[in-house]
Amino acid sequence: MNATVPSGPAHGRGTKDIGRSPVRLAALLCGFVFLVVGVAGFVPGVTTNFDSIGIAARSEAMLLGIFQVSALHNVIHLLYGFAGLTLSRLSGTARLYLLVGGIIYAVLWIYGIVIDKDSTANFVPLNTADDWLHFVLALTMIGLSVLPRHAAPTAAEADRRP
Repeated sequence: MNATVPSGPAHGRGTKDIGRSPVRLAALLCGFVFLVVGVAGFVPGVTTNFDSIGIAARSEAMLLGIFQVSALHNVIHLLYGFAGLTLSRLSGTARLYLLVGGIIYAVLWIYGIVIDKDSTANFVPLNTADDWLHFVLALTMIGLSVLPRHAAPTAAEADRRP
């Protein structure tokens, strides 16, 4: 069942979603994945060269041996994850999370492509694998942001309608 019910005194505070719409599920899933990735970035073995992890730029740590990470990079993933879990509670905020997050990843993809990876501008840090992952994340999150705000009715719900 996916419906909205009035909330607050005299129903003046908007609506509260009940059930999980496709866009809410997408935001929840993205948030969960970002949390897992953020935690994994701090796990030796999952992150190679963990002893060289830095706060920011000069980190040689590699998540799964592929994606360059730092403490800052991991914290950003954790924040994205918490935001996804929190904002997935309502369809409108879930959509906003996916859209804005996708736009941020598109900007980060462009940034990663144009900067010199050996310069101080590479403060996150990023490598080529990160750049292309950010491109895929941008397309995915923006694409998911257009999912329906309401779940399709179940067969039982459809049968109850006049």
